[in-house]
Amino acid sequence: MCPVYATGLPLNSKAMIQDFVGALGDGSTGYAGHGHPGREPSGQGEPLLPVGRWVGGGRRSTRYAVGLHHVPGLCRSLSDDDRACGCGRRSAPVRKAAGVLEELRAADNPGGLPLSRRIDWASDLALPLAGERDGVDVLLWLGDEAFDLRGQQSLRAFIKLLHKADVDFAVLGEEERDCGDLARRLGDEATFQDLARRNIATLEGVSFKRIVTMDPHALHVLRNEYPAFGGVFDVVHHTQFLLDLVEEGRLTLKGLPEALTYHDPCYLDRYNGEKDAPRKLLDALGVELREMEFSGKFSRCCGGGGGAPVTDIAGDRRIPDVRMDQARETGAACVAVACPNCTVMLEGVVGPRPQVREITELVLEAAI
Repeated sequence: MCPVYATGLPLNSKAMIQDFVGALGDGSTGYAGHGHPGREPSGQGEPLLPVGRWVGGGRRSTRYAVGLHHVPGLCRSLSDDDRACGCGRRSAPVRKAAGVLEELRAADNPGGLPLSRRIDWASDLALPLAGERDGVDVLLWLGDEAFDLRGQQSLRAFIKLLHKADVDFAVLGEEERDCGDLARRLGDEATFQDLARRNIATLEGVSFKRIVTMDPHALHVLRNEYPAFGGVFDVVHHTQFLLDLVEEGRLTLKGLPEALTYHDPCYLDRYNGEKDAPRKLLDALGVELREMEFSGKFSRCCGGGGGAPVTDIAGDRRIPDVRMDQARETGAACVAVACPNCTVMLEGVVGPRPQVREITELVLEAAI
């Protein structure tokens, strides 16, 4: 069931967990490995990885490796610049991820771009800055999609809806840094914590009631991981916020005569339990929703999370190609998405395929 294993990438989460359990049970101290896809078996020699300090259970049990958060634990144990693993070996980020992390450390965003350019694309939208306001209802966390042409398209649609609904909002502008999601997933814990602490200080320096973001990865980090560093904020995904605007009568929608399917972002549904708001929005649009075989908490990944796009490890197939096959099976002409990473990954599938549209773009088209 694991999409990573199913596409031939060199990770077998189930076998890895079984090895960990065996290592703990027989009194050994580590994981020696065996014939996982893409690697040679190491046999009965010296253990490769220490087990005890980071093996632990996750909160969610789905069809995927019983929800264990072993990979982030592995990365954080092995990739810290100032620390060697228990067996004395050092680890480095995989392939081009090292360069991305260097850019992130230097510029506070993975693309290495000046933060002053974060809102260049919105010069015509009159974005208010939180630092220039006494207080606002909504702080819009733009995320790194603000540096991406496709992400900017979705952000523009959302901002137009905020204006249409007369929402009192502001952005941080160049004061907003990367949230740190990529650094933590790739195991660069020091960079993650540095970004977290500085972002928290910035957020505590402005006045707002809640944060709204279009990025489920940022949602997860700001909502669930920043509290460990003292940053406790009310963080809402944009689909829930848009649904509230519709139900309050602040946005009125006309029906769209489309048949579409919906792709659940991993960090929205499985990590944060939000599967209803996007579907209720689609219901409000009057579309025919054709669910994929794997949807909701059993949805398949788009391949865009966990730092996978920047590590660029080849498998037998690309994860987004497999996911698009599942979308094609519904016969829908459009795949609705609610995450900038999912948008980019699914739009990157070549050949005949359904159109990929961010839910916000559909809502803007239907807004009266």
